[in-house]
Amino acid sequence: MNFSIYLPPQAEGGDVKLPVIFYLSGLTCTEQNFITKSGFQRYAAEHGIIVVGPDTSPRGVKIPGDDESWDFGVSAGFYLDAEKAPWSNHYRMGSYLNKELYDLILKAFCNVVDPNRIGIMGHSMGGHGALVSTLRNPGLYKSVSAFAPICNPSACPWGVKAFTGYLGEDKNKWQDWDATELVKKYDGPPLTLLVDQGAADKFYIEKQLLPENLVEACRSVGVPVILNLREGYDHSYYYISTYIGEHMDFHAKILKA
Repeated sequence: MNFSIYLPPQAEGGDVKLPVIFYLSGLTCTEQNFITKSGFQRYAAEHGIIVVGPDTSPRGVKIPGDDESWDFGVSAGFYLDAEKAPWSNHYRMGSYLNKELYDLILKAFCNVVDPNRIGIMGHSMGGHGALVSTLRNPGLYKSVSAFAPICNPSACPWGVKAFTGYLGEDKNKWQDWDATELVKKYDGPPLTLLVDQGAADKFYIEKQLLPENLVEACRSVGVPVILNLREGYDHSYYYISTYIGEHMDFHAKILKA
């Protein structure tokens, strides 16, 4: 599997400890989309932040049906650990991201990475992954933000399809990978969730994303959440490129405090 890593100018020469942000892409994407479309490099350079981008699913593992639809299988791993055969052998993106790749970055780039200053962000399916990874692993990520995340996958068509296929019919298991459910029992270090949502996003309008459910859950348990509803913006990378600077500022303020 491929991953991308951006090293800012401050990393040249090594022997400096810089914060890291993992960025998780959405459905149909690879690690290349964020690199070429978001314009994050300018802001990462300004703040001196390393940015890592994993792929969105396993590659080179042929499973019947893995390419029949754009929202399940290849490029649609949902950043979870599948429990249902035949997906359970390889579709373990949750463990890959939060254990294998996480540890690899800390070891391979130990001369420039500060292991105590790591954040995570994502878009759409990747926003779901960022929120879930943070809530499932308290303290692993010090900051988290998401663009148009799938906030309550147990209650939307995308999530129901993915969870049924990867996890099976037991909806109790679904809650373990659903940010809206996980935040209700979050018991970790203080955390603020930043969620950005375009008001003209057709998937928001069609109730695929459901940020209002996440906000309600956060408020019910006192977890701080910021929801920015952006009038006129859709689900595209034009939207992300417009506000990526604000998200980098948000992470920098926390990771460099």
